[in-house]
Amino acid sequence: MIRIAVIADPHVHDCGWAPSGTRLGGAIRSFGDTAASTRVFNESLPAFRAALERAVAEGAGLVLLVGDLTDDGQAPNIAAALSLIGGFRQHHGLRVLATPGNHDLFAISGRPQDKTFLAVDGAPVLLRSADCPEAATLGTHDALGLMQGLGYRPEPADLHWECPFGTDPSWQAREYPVSSPDGRVTVRMIDASYLIEPVEGLWVLSIDSNVCAPRNGVTDMADAASFRDPTGAGWPAVLRHRAHLLPWMRDVAARAARLGKQLVAFSHYPVLDVLAGTGEDEMRAFGPTGLARRVPPPEVAISFASTGVPLHFSGHLHVNDTARHIGQGQGFFNISVPSPVGFCPAMKIADLDGAQVRIRSLPLVEVPGHDLAFAAYRAEAGLAGHPAPPASCAPDHGSFLDRHLVELVHGRYLPREWKTDMAEFVSNRRIPDLMTLLGLSLGQVPDFSLRHLVEDWYRLRKGGTLGMAYVAPDRLEFYRHLCANLPEFADDGLSGRLVAFLRIMRGYLGRLPNGDFTLDLRDLSISGN
Repeated sequence: MIRIAVIADPHVHDCGWAPSGTRLGGAIRSFGDTAASTRVFNESLPAFRAALERAVAEGAGLVLLVGDLTDDGQAPNIAAALSLIGGFRQHHGLRVLATPGNHDLFAISGRPQDKTFLAVDGAPVLLRSADCPEAATLGTHDALGLMQGLGYRPEPADLHWECPFGTDPSWQAREYPVSSPDGRVTVRMIDASYLIEPVEGLWVLSIDSNVCAPRNGVTDMADAASFRDPTGAGWPAVLRHRAHLLPWMRDVAARAARLGKQLVAFSHYPVLDVLAGTGEDEMRAFGPTGLARRVPPPEVAISFASTGVPLHFSGHLHVNDTARHIGQGQGFFNISVPSPVGFCPAMKIADLDGAQVRIRSLPLVEVPGHDLAFAAYRAEAGLAGHPAPPASCAPDHGSFLDRHLVELVHGRYLPREWKTDMAEFVSNRRIPDLMTLLGLSLGQVPDFSLRHLVEDWYRLRKGGTLGMAYVAPDRLEFYRHLCANLPEFADDGLSGRLVAFLRIMRGYLGRLPNGDFTLDLRDLSISGN
């Protein structure tokens, strides 16, 4: 049995970084920016440290880092992350293997960044990388050069290492052509994928699914605007631009089976729907929302299944989910790993024993130093004449991210992703009003605001089984009863879209096991919770 830890999207930001040429003594991000983001910033380094400490405590000697090590690929943040990782390697023998995420690097020359930081008195200070070059995202070559010790190049003790192009680890040997949509502009980019055997019998396949493709008609490859942002591209871009990966993966899987190697793969982006297969209802209720539009199309699952790789870990969406594909005698599992800096914060521990894989989800609730920016948040609010945000008084990291999620629901998701009539209805009505609108008679129903229903919906959406710990038990029981008795509405009016919204909740409540569970890679069965 081999035990590994899997951590996704730590988004390390170093609050101790003092940007050159500024009056800032540190780099604390504003709560205004934090409340509008799907991830938190200032808490990232303590949360990542807690995740690594948990990996050590659980006896894992290896960590798979599923992309977005940093936020946003600036040299000071890469340095802080690598310093932390290096300390755990030196003192505990813990090794971290990574794959690139969309926040780690960008195209050839990187891209500019504008961030708002807080001065000592809580005043916002806008930092532009045009004035402070170290605040910019690094390009692919420079960023990988700094992070090469995370598996991107072999170490002397490795039993095997290769990339899709052979055993030469140089960046020049790992370049491939990427073309614009019209095929008229072609540049050479680095594919950072690799296969490594860090311990006897374990093959780890790191798949670089982060594709930066040039736009039509561009000529200046040093200009970030010449490239498409890979954030929403994911595996469909891999199929279009990195077709060389599939035969390599197929060969790796065949060799692993022949040689008796335990094979585990990971990439930044999911290869299956990790929103409990609710994409159709989501499109009906909301249209192409931030997460729904990133659900990979069916051809991705078919292509991935054809490689014979049985187990894949993904990140990017900050969602806790287990997805399974079965088709024409080929199938696999995609384990979506939540982030330490998004609700609800957690990591995974996997025990690999041939066809049996036991996975545990470990919440990261207690994080020493989680409150390091709380005083700054309160100073920021006071200077603006606002009350202190509830999140700045959270007793632990889990509660902080739960309160942050509530801020997101009402400050970002409802106004930006919901249709106006739905947003107005759930913001001003209560459960009995919903029953009346849907024509449901369920006996005595609880009387609470639909705002709480929406908050709980997002808790279940992002956290799965882990998110249930943040939902009041009586509300959770009611949701199960409600979702089991939904009427059928085919129209796209308010009532029909609310039914679709509740069908999505039913999907979240009926997810495959995603807390502590066991996979059988031979028959693709799963047991647990």
